[in-house]
Amino acid sequence: MITEIAHTAYRVKDIDASVEFYKKIGFKEAFRMERDGKLWIVYLRLNASQFIELFPGATEPTTVTPQSIGYAHLCLAVDDIQKTTEAIVAAGIPLDRPIKLGGDGNLQAWIVDPDGNRIELMQMSPDSLQARSAQG
Repeated sequence: MITEIAHTAYRVKDIDASVEFYKKIGFKEAFRMERDGKLWIVYLRLNASQFIELFPGATEPTTVTPQSIGYAHLCLAVDDIQKTTEAIVAAGIPLDRPIKLGGDGNLQAWIVDPDGNRIELMQMSPDSLQARSAQG
């Protein structure tokens, strides 16, 4: 049985910029792996069982549009969206979209990583569609 999403992975152009970005928003570098004497993957840890993998050396950007098949965005749950966004902005990361109430009933704000990947920051409301769905 599947119990959770363990990680998501991204190919990145500038590994140092990407690692720094994800550290600024709360991830910690867990470990690095090499293959054939070269950096292969950097694992960043959010908690005990959730990670982001970064693969260095990407050179061709992927264009994501509302009609694209595949990746759309990563959503990260936050406990206090106001404090979280203030800390992120103070760390030098601008908001791509300010805090607003989403159609699902949750507060959300948006940022973009160094490679243009969209990231939703979401504070779940007890009355949101997700919260009501989880109740039964």
